[in-house]
Amino acid sequence: MNGISGLDQLIFVIYFVLVAGYGYWVYQKKKKTSVTASHDYFLAEGSLTWWAIGGSLIASNISAKQFVGMSGNGYFVGIAVAAYEWIAALALIIIAVWFMPVYLKNKIYTMPQFLKKRYNETVSLIMAIFWLLLYVFVNLTSILYLGAIAISGLIGPEYLHTVMLLLAVFALVITLGGMKVIGYTDVIQVAVLIIGGFATIYFALTIVSEKFGLGRDAIAGFKTLIQQAPDHFT
Repeated sequence: MNGISGLDQLIFVIYFVLVAGYGYWVYQKKKKTSVTASHDYFLAEGSLTWWAIGGSLIASNISAKQFVGMSGNGYFVGIAVAAYEWIAALALIIIAVWFMPVYLKNKIYTMPQFLKKRYNETVSLIMAIFWLLLYVFVNLTSILYLGAIAISGLIGPEYLHTVMLLLAVFALVITLGGMKVIGYTDVIQVAVLIIGGFATIYFALTIVSEKFGLGRDAIAGFKTLIQQAPDHFT
């Protein structure tokens, strides 16, 4: 495989076994053998701790969209693309403090439930179908495609469709486990994503520094970026 050493493959296998094994262990510990209600599935039976919820929120938000899509968009547009994420953090705080207590008090766990109570079942059904199609054919598809591009860039472009198929299968298996499995495995994922994000920034800046003859200095690389492309930091 292009760009993948034996050590890289070993780390990937260990990571996969670790996350899959931990997820299966959490699944086995679930008190109920089947998911029968929205509360059980979407709220993980009310068993998630605050750190698992926080980690799951971040891990669910960070994906190939950020590492590939937003990074590429930032190259053309600039740092302004990050405004979406900064505003999202503020929106989550507002929702958690003022909206969530109202939803939970009225036993509302999903948007279709809210629309059914606020309007009627027809509006709820239309919204559920619309967002399901949008998520499957736009959001999830783009994430799988971008992730497959990143991975196939390391192992070879001929594996693009195979990687996409495998990622789709993994996503389906994880989803079937319910929010409890997703929440706790996301704690591991978010640690890897954050460390990987900082590592990506460091290596990118050191490459810039080297290209301009400043040695392997991430800070020098960052200063060079600001000097060479000031409009991207507006």
